[in-house]
Amino acid sequence: MLRRILTDAAADAVPECLARGLAEEYGLTSTELYLVDYRLAALVPIFGDHPRTHPGDPAWRCFDHQSPVNEDSVMFLPVSVRGERIGVLACSPAPESAELTAELAEIAVAVAHELEAASAGTDRYQATARTRRLTLAAEMQWELLPARSRIRPSFGLAGQLEPSYAVRGDSFDWADQDGRVSLSVLNGMGEGVSASLLTTLATFALRNARRAGIPLADQAALADQAVYAEHRGSAHVSALLLDLDLTTGEVLAVDAGSPRLLVLRGDKVHEQKLTKDFPLGMFEETDYQVQSFGLAPGDRLMLVSDGVYDAVTATGRYGDAALARFVRRTRSMAPLQAVRSLLGDLRAFVGDAELEDDAVAVCLDYSGPEPDQPRPKLD
Repeated sequence: MLRRILTDAAADAVPECLARGLAEEYGLTSTELYLVDYRLAALVPIFGDHPRTHPGDPAWRCFDHQSPVNEDSVMFLPVSVRGERIGVLACSPAPESAELTAELAEIAVAVAHELEAASAGTDRYQATARTRRLTLAAEMQWELLPARSRIRPSFGLAGQLEPSYAVRGDSFDWADQDGRVSLSVLNGMGEGVSASLLTTLATFALRNARRAGIPLADQAALADQAVYAEHRGSAHVSALLLDLDLTTGEVLAVDAGSPRLLVLRGDKVHEQKLTKDFPLGMFEETDYQVQSFGLAPGDRLMLVSDGVYDAVTATGRYGDAALARFVRRTRSMAPLQAVRSLLGDLRAFVGDAELEDDAVAVCLDYSGPEPDQPRPKLD
């Protein structure tokens, strides 16, 4: 019955219909829905009956660990779909049985699906999730993203942009299909909307080529031609394109002026060196080369733009050594926690200063082939 109430709800009325349904079917006297903000720094209540919550609060423990938290007669449940963390559902009084808790947890997942579907028809949820106004360039970049995170049996993936409310040219894109994960990290040159427009053009050119089934090098070539045709070499986009085979762990790569690509294997971090080609759109025609390397189950890839390792304050540069140390510290973290913590460490490094350049961090965990597929032999 409650699922039918949610699916029949108007796009902007899902929270109210949820609260009414929970009261009628489960006798809950209070319901609050928290949405995570763009910076991954606050959970914002959609009804406003409760204050924002921050790391360390019960709602955040639920969000971080993706499991129910019962505190002071309130049950906090993760609102997530396929690893995309949307927020937290808070219900009181808390259920007294494990069976009822599990039932409410399933409802929270259904709510995540409904919010994801409803967001295309209303601005309510995007507006609520903002603790301040986005710049126009940031609005464009966030709308460009496919999702911030995804968790599947064979891989985990998450990305984050900083400064979240004023990001310009840095972005990422990904898709998983037919046992492969395609991932790109892009940085359009320039400032403000011009940088965002560049990145948008390159992203859609890459998507268009990828969805046509075109090989990786040709995807880069077609995006290169699209950017050059528009700007005649006066503007370009740095990009790293990866294609991971989830059965074998083989990664195909095209490096068109990439960010750092770090591999965490066990407790050791090393930089995956690639031969760089020219950025997209720099010249009329560039012959892009596909390179390859292998991942073993349990490996973590961290892709980090120059806005992180080249960040500078009066005391010095963030640098590669600090970056490697922090990547090593993320071993026990889920991908979304890893990128959030890394960019949080960057913000702590720069203090009150503004970042001079955009920063993007993407974390990709490779778990190995799906359970029903044969596991490859490792060398």
